[in-house]
Amino acid sequence: MIFWIASYPKSGNTWVRALVSTYYYSQDGVFSEDLIKKIGQFPEKIHFDGFDYNQEVVTDTTRFWIKAQERINEDGKIKFKKTHNCLSSINGYNFTNKKNTVACIYVIRDPRNLITSLKNHYDLKYDEALKFMINEKKFIFDYHKKKDYSDFQFISSWENNFLSWKNQNDFPIKIIRYEDLLNKTFYTFEDLIKFINKILKINEKVDEKKLKKSISSTSFDKLKQYEKNFGFSEAVYSKGSNTSIPFFNLGPDNNWKKILDEDFQNKLNIKFNKSLKFFSYI
Repeated sequence: MIFWIASYPKSGNTWVRALVSTYYYSQDGVFSEDLIKKIGQFPEKIHFDGFDYNQEVVTDTTRFWIKAQERINEDGKIKFKKTHNCLSSINGYNFTNKKNTVACIYVIRDPRNLITSLKNHYDLKYDEALKFMINEKKFIFDYHKKKDYSDFQFISSWENNFLSWKNQNDFPIKIIRYEDLLNKTFYTFEDLIKFINKILKINEKVDEKKLKKSISSTSFDKLKQYEKNFGFSEAVYSKGSNTSIPFFNLGPDNNWKKILDEDFQNKLNIKFNKSLKFFSYI
């Protein structure tokens, strides 16, 4: 069955996958990109091999979301999968179901900081990034492949995305704030490991030594240096050139209070007021 690691884009999903994969898949708690690749994305084009769909029709892969997951789960093993997809249905086709899902980790991030990462990753202006975040019909795909929507993910708006996962009752979910992972890394990650172990019925105690090493080897500075030295598979190219946009950009230095002007801060505080209060960001 699938253990989802879900989030809106640029919310910390990659860091969580780096931590989880390093803790569970390494012998010594030392990160490598080979480890994080063990937690692949769904949906991707590879998942629809052999299915009769039209790659030029934006939503056509949705007809095979469940069948593709059933194929992933044929061996009966637990797999972690990353997704930015809403937990919703399109044209009557559900994204997932109880049969194929064991649990979910959902990563939430303060939208006032997320917007800067989104702006950088998708090569946008701030107003464009805000329109991206509030667009309830928003979807993403590999825009470098013309007329090929095989990697289509329906993400909707920032608020709709987390609400779609938070408000379901079909499987256990653990919601973690990116900011808690940043400021209380050991305790937040330890709590996450306990959640995973409980779901997977792993009776071993948390290996604190390996936990600390996993945290150390996946620090932002080390991941940024790793990308500088070796590149990073999830980095994208600028729309206007073949220049790669750094995936690990500002990290802990991404502080909306210092980066955004007062008018834009007020705009975000008003737009996301209810959610900011719910997650104790204000």
